Amino acid sequence: MIAIVVHRYGGPDELKVENVHVPALSEGEALIRVCAAGVGPWDALVRSGRSGVPQRLPLIPGSDIAGIVEDVKNDSVPAPFKRGDAVFGVTNPTFTGGYAQYAVASLTSIDRKPERVSFVEAASVPVIAVTAWQMLFDHATVSAGQRVLVHGAAGNVGAYAVQLARWAGAEVIAVARGDDAGYLRGIGATEVIDYTTQRFEDRVADVDAVIDTVGGDTQERSFAVVKRGGILVSSVSTPSQTDAARYGIRVDYFLVAVTTPQLERIAQLIDDGVLQTDLGVVLSLTDAQKAHEMLAGRLPHPRGKIVLDVDLAKD
Repeated sequence: MIAIVVHRYGGPDELKVENVHVPALSEGEALIRVCAAGVGPWDALVRSGRSGVPQRLPLIPGSDIAGIVEDVKNDSVPAPFKRGDAVFGVTNPTFTGGYAQYAVASLTSIDRKPERVSFVEAASVPVIAVTAWQMLFDHATVSAGQRVLVHGAAGNVGAYAVQLARWAGAEVIAVARGDDAGYLRGIGATEVIDYTTQRFEDRVADVDAVIDTVGGDTQERSFAVVKRGGILVSSVSTPSQTDAARYGIRVDYFLVAVTTPQLERIAQLIDDGVLQTDLGVVLSLTDAQKAHEMLAGRLPHPRGKIVLDVDLAKD
């Protein structure tokens, strides 16, 4: 099979197109014929050796996948999936193995693909949508009537956070570039603050939750806009506990864990028309290096998720 292999940590040029063996199954896993694989910042961390998760070289990057079940090994209980099922999800907790024509995935981190979207669209969903879900509901416990500020709202995680918060009945204040205002209002933002011309702390105060996908100075300035007893949740870096105590708020940082039940809920929301995907650019599997150049900002790409169409790769 064709796969993208990293033999040593480094930049995008370490992504090599190679012919390798189809991976073997272990108990509790499914072999997936990958139709499409999502590309995200965590893939660049894996490639460069900075993921924070133990890895072994050589490795195949990639976590988000969508494809067809080829085989299942689950001897202890009846398997939840069978050969021919269309599925989406992530490969494993090490976030590897997805940039390939075949990948092994844990049975607990995949679910049936949403019916109303293509494999390419489905591959854009898992990590970012589950991250947004966990930020809002598992950590911030957002509920109807609350006010939620989303940083990086037009980004991949941010856009799902806007949609999910609105679905939950919250008022959503989106911070993004001004030219994304129409898009963000269309997916549920009540107000859009253009960070290139305005300081969000001059426009908003006393929010129940800040969803931070940016970090840095933006995160530091966010403490002042959260009401006492509210929460700042980040998917980027750990917020200051000292500042949290000073402002009387809670803070949280976490690493996403994609699970079948949350994928099932998100798939249903996509099929119900509540959530919409946002594809940025679709490339062939063999263009993985170009995709990582886009991740690094060395090549331009439109708003939305980068996806590798594995079906475009030829043996």
